[in-house]
Amino acid sequence: MRTFSYKGFDSSGAVRRGLIEAQDLKEAREKLSARGILPQDVTPSGTSPVSIFSGSDRAAFKTESRVAFYRELGVLLGAGLPLVGAMEILMESPELGVSATLLAGVRDRIREGSSLAAALGAAVPQLKPYERAILEVGEKSGDLEGMLERLALFVEEQGHLREKIVSALIYPAIILVFAIVVAVVLLGFVVPRAAEMVTEQGNIALPLLTRIMVGTGRVMMVGLPVLILGVLAGRQWMRHKMATESSFRCRIDRGVLTIPLVGRGYTIVVNLRFSRTLAILLKGGVGLVDSLALAGRATGSAWVAHLTDAETESVRHGSSLADAIRRIPPLAGSLPSWIQAGEASGSLEKLLDTAGNSYQHQWNRFVARTMSWLEPVLILGIGFFVLLVTLSVLLPILSLNTMLG
Repeated sequence: MRTFSYKGFDSSGAVRRGLIEAQDLKEAREKLSARGILPQDVTPSGTSPVSIFSGSDRAAFKTESRVAFYRELGVLLGAGLPLVGAMEILMESPELGVSATLLAGVRDRIREGSSLAAALGAAVPQLKPYERAILEVGEKSGDLEGMLERLALFVEEQGHLREKIVSALIYPAIILVFAIVVAVVLLGFVVPRAAEMVTEQGNIALPLLTRIMVGTGRVMMVGLPVLILGVLAGRQWMRHKMATESSFRCRIDRGVLTIPLVGRGYTIVVNLRFSRTLAILLKGGVGLVDSLALAGRATGSAWVAHLTDAETESVRHGSSLADAIRRIPPLAGSLPSWIQAGEASGSLEKLLDTAGNSYQHQWNRFVARTMSWLEPVLILGIGFFVLLVTLSVLLPILSLNTMLG
């Protein structure tokens, strides 16, 4: 039996959506007709963008949904339910209802003999390689419910980290947008109009500051649309290059890591993600070589992932993990010392968790300190700009008053 998602109309003309099980598409349509539903669209679950409610169930299965899925599935398995039965219950869960079509497809693959990791990997584009590895280890070790809870905690923590990064950027972004709007209004309209009125009334030469601001406004009014178009075109070109050329991604990523302020914050995040991912993979029983490569990809840094892939071979041939990490510049700070202590004491996973906590505290301090001076700097910059505009308007007016007096 396969699960199909459908959209159709009942006898009253109301739209009906849902799931139906059948051997094939023909039988699914026949069952719907027998229920009095005229099918408009019937597709195998997990292959269609149609969900029970609306939108894409694949798009809906993001971080929050995956955390709820891992946690609830682990609880159901721990209660003794079989995997297929637990999946059927989750399809009715309020938190996961919007992803019911996708989960039905996963359930069908499991019924056909696929593992949970393989079924999820085929149905969920957002599934990270380390998530699949942890699921595979849980299934092979017989402790899937325990690994699901660890995975839920880890994915939830990574989601919170992304939220903190976005939250830290919201205020500066608002200030910059406000500054651009103010600059367009004042330099594009206010200052030129004031200068024009003064020259018409008194036929006097404009002060240097006023001439500079008027010229800046003219350049901005002409150049701003060109700049916006250039930025949009450059963004599309950049996305294409990033998607098709791994070497280009590495160069860009390496350049970002060298930017003084941004690079510092990015380095902390990379170390935090690496240590957390490596710890949970090793706890789950993933081999050191495989864990190293997966942890590098989990950092989100193309350059670190490339360097980590290269260092997996040295670890495979006998190099210590601490020495391999020292050869990866973004990770070569304090992390190798934590790893060396863990290797020497035989408690590598525990030391990696401790290192992750340390990097979490560093990130919190970095955000707090950066925002503590970035906000006043932005406000002072906007205030200084408004002062220049005010002076560029007042100076010709004062000159006109002096001449008339």
